[in-house]
Amino acid sequence: MSQQTQTSESAQKSGANRMRKLRHIAIVTLDPAKLAKFYGEVFDMKIVHQSQNGSTFMTDGTITLALLKNKAEGKPVGLNHIGFHVDSRNDVGEQIKEWGLDEPAPRPADRPYAEVRITDPDGNNIDLSENGFDQLRERG
Repeated sequence: MSQQTQTSESAQKSGANRMRKLRHIAIVTLDPAKLAKFYGEVFDMKIVHQSQNGSTFMTDGTITLALLKNKAEGKPVGLNHIGFHVDSRNDVGEQIKEWGLDEPAPRPADRPYAEVRITDPDGNNIDLSENGFDQLRERG
């Protein structure tokens, strides 16, 4: 069975009637302001939010780019996680159980966009949001 067929069957099985969308990429950096200037000037991205710690969130109108301030000395810079806008994080949670992966874990209250996080089979972090990455979530 082809990967495309497996993907289609998985979407039908979960009741999904539309494709899930990649809408968020995060980069850990020592200098969020410098990267924000670069992405603003070179790719015409706009700043949508700046955190007190200097982390900056930008958009091109479709994708949100999070430029996260590196808080720990010795922590590597680079890709931190990706984020998917989903219709139902519960549906995704059920699907990842079939892969033998941990169920979605809630994000801390100071994370303004995603509600939960999962990992892929290689351990890469994936944030899931039912609200999308273009607006701050309600603090609970």
